[in-house]
Amino acid sequence: MQRLTVTLDDELMGEIDRFMATRGYSNRSEALRDLVRAGLTRGIEAIGETRTCRATLTYVMAPETRDLARRLAALYGAWTTLNPVRVQRPLIGGEVLEVVLLEGTTGDVRSLAEAIAAERGVRNGRLILVP
Repeated sequence: MQRLTVTLDDELMGEIDRFMATRGYSNRSEALRDLVRAGLTRGIEAIGETRTCRATLTYVMAPETRDLARRLAALYGAWTTLNPVRVQRPLIGGEVLEVVLLEGTTGDVRSLAEAIAAERGVRNGRLILVP
């Protein structure tokens, strides 16, 4: 590890301390490492750089929607290089929560996530990328 000296104003340090308290960090170094990782991930995504990543895609779907199961199976079948692993849980009211684990390039993962979110019967989708 390398040591880095940084000067922060009192207001920003107060925000970091509040962040640490709400998340249960025991030291500033670990909190700052996590904040830097999160910022780098967003920055890399913002410029469109492609890297290998792991991801979770979470969404709620209405399984009774016409041909939804067939359409989703076709999408996942077209993206076998992402090694999708799907877990489903029925919800009250007949909807299903699905969590999909993916591994591949950020561009491919985003493409699949966008295609799934665009399907009729899929709602509340959220993609989380882990570099």
